[in-house]
Amino acid sequence: MGITSQFYRPPTAEHIKAVDLTGRRILGESGIRITDRSCLDELRRAGAAVDYDSERVRFPGDWLDDILQTAPRRFVLYSRDGRNDVHLGEGKVHFTNGGRVFQILNMATGGSRRTMLRDVARTAALVDRLDNIRFYIIACQAHDIDAENYHLNDFYNSFNHTTKHVMGGCDHVHGAEQMWKLASIVAGGEEKFRERPFASVITNPISPLTIESTTLSILRFCSTHGIPVTCAPAPIAGATAPATLAGTLAQMHAEALAGVALTQVFQPGAKVLYGAVPSAMDLRTMSFTMGSVETALMNAFAVHLAKLYDLPIYASGGTTESKRPDIQSGVEKMFSSLLVAMAGGDCIHLAAGMLDSCNSISYEQYVIDNEVIGMIHRVLAGIEVNEETLAFDVVNKVGPGGNYVIEDHTIEHMMDEYFYPVLAVRSNFDIWEGRGRPDMLTRAHDMVERILEENSDGLLDRTVIAAITEAFPGLRNG
Repeated sequence: MGITSQFYRPPTAEHIKAVDLTGRRILGESGIRITDRSCLDELRRAGAAVDYDSERVRFPGDWLDDILQTAPRRFVLYSRDGRNDVHLGEGKVHFTNGGRVFQILNMATGGSRRTMLRDVARTAALVDRLDNIRFYIIACQAHDIDAENYHLNDFYNSFNHTTKHVMGGCDHVHGAEQMWKLASIVAGGEEKFRERPFASVITNPISPLTIESTTLSILRFCSTHGIPVTCAPAPIAGATAPATLAGTLAQMHAEALAGVALTQVFQPGAKVLYGAVPSAMDLRTMSFTMGSVETALMNAFAVHLAKLYDLPIYASGGTTESKRPDIQSGVEKMFSSLLVAMAGGDCIHLAAGMLDSCNSISYEQYVIDNEVIGMIHRVLAGIEVNEETLAFDVVNKVGPGGNYVIEDHTIEHMMDEYFYPVLAVRSNFDIWEGRGRPDMLTRAHDMVERILEENSDGLLDRTVIAAITEAFPGLRNG
């Protein structure tokens, strides 16, 4: 017998509330392990229930509500030139790429190589030119840079190749401090950067239910220096969280709310995103599966949890298990990005460039994903229905057997009604064959070559580069 299912329904208010209440119960009874004595003292003074012996912090419900109320419901991830400011909390969906991978696909050989600093510069240049990727997350590990200056060079090469907002993960507070000093020079001073922070930081708790001292110091630094931040839990269903999706979501919700609450204890009003990177495993083989349908379902559900508190969310979509741009990557990326977008995620990261369960990137995949995201935005826009679009007058004018091609109504709406892909093949077979049988991947490769050739020079002013070079001897160009 074949399988049938009821039609899709978004999570019900009852189910969303049940997950929320369980997450709050976890915070109130199990608590979060905080591995920093000074932070424990600060939380105790702020009103949380602290057990120093177990390093557990429990969040009483009324206290938690009061703390969360100070988190901003709306704020801006600024771009340097003001042309790509990302306004969070205003009901808009924004897509971005993903970061911190260690390998890049070499399309010429079909193999992979370790990522280098030049890949940070090049992926930033690609994102700068791809309109549907709204800001840049530092894409990869620069294996040719020493650990001490890793974040410094990451952010510098990002700033030098895109004017869009730059977000990056930091392994230690020294990296966040380097970024802040660097960005302040680029902005023209610390206060100017605080007024319009064009960079932000990602950090993560450790699932299950642990936030260690390095993450805490990064959260404190960013909160007190006006730098937007997310503390994004990444529980894996069946491994670092319960095997049930609802159980994983409840634990993730507790971890995410704890991250938001900590920033508000450190600095009321600090700009923070509710973080959500839940994923799953193939429990038959114990393989990590960021591209699974269950990962997409959980991230879409997480959007509803964040919206209960009117908090902007940093969610995940566009992930795949495929090792290269192919049919599998197209299928998995489209449904996960679309599902999270239709839920209303503010920032959907990992949605561009990622392959191999987020272990690898491809330049060509950035360009392909940009087109996928464009299609998704067309879906989100829906069908506009009004007197003009219902088109009775033109139907009446053309009449039976007529043609609409040369009508003014057609010309007036040909650009606003349709999404026109750049990479997809839409020509008939003979024309396609005569052009050498191009496909999305070959077209993406050509587009990558063109963008990188046109953007080989950096964007920062020479005087700014000189000031940065003087301040940071460990600087390198990618």
